[in-house]
Amino acid sequence: MVRVHAPARLHFGFLDLHGGLGRRFGSIGVAVDAPSIDLTVAAAPDLAVEADGAALAPERERIRRYAEAAARQIGVPAAGAFRLRAGIPAHAGFGSGTQLALSVAAGLAALHGAPFAPAAFADALDRGNRSGVGLAAFVTGGLIVDGGRDAGGAPPPIVARLPYPEAWRILLLLDPAETGVHGAQERHAFQALPRFPAGEAAEICRIVLMQVLPAAVAGTIEPFGRGITEIQRRIGDYFAPHQGGRFASRAVAAALAEIEALGIAGFGQSSWGPTGFALLGSAAEAEALAARLRRSHPGLTLLVARGRNRGAAVTREPAPAQA
Repeated sequence: MVRVHAPARLHFGFLDLHGGLGRRFGSIGVAVDAPSIDLTVAAAPDLAVEADGAALAPERERIRRYAEAAARQIGVPAAGAFRLRAGIPAHAGFGSGTQLALSVAAGLAALHGAPFAPAAFADALDRGNRSGVGLAAFVTGGLIVDGGRDAGGAPPPIVARLPYPEAWRILLLLDPAETGVHGAQERHAFQALPRFPAGEAAEICRIVLMQVLPAAVAGTIEPFGRGITEIQRRIGDYFAPHQGGRFASRAVAAALAEIEALGIAGFGQSSWGPTGFALLGSAAEAEALAARLRRSHPGLTLLVARGRNRGAAVTREPAPAQA
């Protein structure tokens, strides 16, 4: 039996939605240790998919679809007994589709002793269409910057990968009542939005190169957080017409307003949300903030996460004993 543990990723924002230099999008994000995927696959004559619990049940169809696509790419039968033991909330800003697709493909490849390179599976699995952060989070983890897509359509190249400081924590704010923009609605948003100003894109790139990445190397949370928040402000306001404001969830927006009032430098929304985040310098700070927000915003689910500085783990385990 093959077991795959894969991290979620946070998408902090796009670098260049203008695209005037030949590449568009470009992203900065980080792999996190929670939530995560725990998936097993064992040899079986047919394709069978199980999921533990009602919350994971909707993922069965995605697993089946990804397994069939991966089998065609690998050149093996679309067969195996898949079981999803833990998952990443779908359409919540964690890149669940990419992580699940790659987990399924990696598990199937390992089961058959076939080579697996996530970038080679991107087209087959319809992943990495705009951001390369999810692919890199699966491979290496860490704080990731990709260089955007060119006209050739290859997955965005990773131009920087740094370890996320071990002491830092990320408080995740999940709104179980909302989902982020996705699918056809997301495609329409990118088609309908006006061209992003070149000057705004230039300033975001400057913030990433001259503030955010140096602060990550130095381990200074305040300038790192201020840089991420400024990127969030610019990108969030651009997407506001299609997500109902700078942040997709009113409940998350209210909690982020409280976080800002407390003087916390780094906060925002991952991708289209609705998940929000706050960037803290220590576990104690993160737990104290979580306790406060649980009292003031009881409708949210709060989770303290670490940056994950390694990619997915693919291991072989003894098959479970038959009853």
